[in-house]
Amino acid sequence: MTFKEFKATWTPIIDSYLADHLKSEVNDTKISQIMSYSVMAGGKRLRPLLFLATLDAINSQINDEEIRIACGIELIHTYSLIHDDLPAMDNDDYRRGKLTSHKKWGEAEAILAGDALLPMGIKWIAQGSNSAKLVAIITEAVGPNGMVGGQYLDIDSTNNKSVADNSDFINKMEWLKTGCLIKACVEMAVEHGNASPSQKELLLQFAQDFGRSYQIYDDLVDVVETSAEAGKKTHKDLESGKNNTLTLLGITKSRVELNKLIAHAQNCLKDINSDILTGFLDLYKKVL
Repeated sequence: MTFKEFKATWTPIIDSYLADHLKSEVNDTKISQIMSYSVMAGGKRLRPLLFLATLDAINSQINDEEIRIACGIELIHTYSLIHDDLPAMDNDDYRRGKLTSHKKWGEAEAILAGDALLPMGIKWIAQGSNSAKLVAIITEAVGPNGMVGGQYLDIDSTNNKSVADNSDFINKMEWLKTGCLIKACVEMAVEHGNASPSQKELLLQFAQDFGRSYQIYDDLVDVVETSAEAGKKTHKDLESGKNNTLTLLGITKSRVELNKLIAHAQNCLKDINSDILTGFLDLYKKVL
C-alpha cells in the first residue's frame, strides 16, 4: 500500500470517529460544538496517521483501540493549535482556512475548548492502550519539557536579538515545540505494537529526523506559500520578530538542511521497508 492509499483509507475513519465521539462523549451540546469546530476544520491528520502507519510498519493490528489512541493524539494536537492562535500567543485569525476558534466563538470559549480537548485526548490514549507507558510518553511530549516548554521559548525569543544567531537555542526551541509530539506518535506506536529492538531504534531515529524537519518545513511554508495555500496567514514570522531556522539560515540553507534530514530519515527506513512512512516525507516537496 502506498502512502496515498493509506491516507485515503484511514483519514475518513479518523474523521468519522472524531465527529461521532466528540458528539456522544461531551454532555453539553455547545461546548461539544466549539470543540468539534476546530477538530473537524480539516488538516492533514498527520499525527494520528503517523501513529497508525508506524503500527502498520511493524505489522501490528489496527483495531478500534488503536483508532481511539490515534484520535486522542489529534485532540491534543488541536488543543495546541487553538491555544497557539490566541491573541496572547501568535494572534492568528485563520487556521486550516477557517476562522480560528477565538475569532469564531470568543477567547474564553476557545481557551475552554482547548482545556477540554487536552484531558480528553489523554483519556482516549489511556483507554485505547490501557498503558501507563503511553500516557507517560504523550504527557512528557506535550508538557513543560516538550511542546509547552518549546512554545515558551518561542514566545521568550520573539524580538529577542540575543538568540537570533544561536543555532543551539533555535534547534532546541523548534524541536520541543514541534518535534516532541511528532516523535511521541512513533514512540507510542513502537511501544504499543511491541516493536523489536532493531525496529524501535530505526523508527525512533526516523521520528527524530521527521520531527525536526517538520518545523523547518513549516518555517518555509510561511515564506513560499500564500495564505490561501497554507490555510493561515503567511509572511508573518519576520514581521512579528520570530527567531527560527529560516531567520537563522535563510531560505537556501534551510532547504539544504531540510534535504539532509529527509535523506537521513529515508535511510533509517531502508530496513523497515515501509513505503507508507517514506511517503510522509513527500509532504516537503512543495517547499523545496
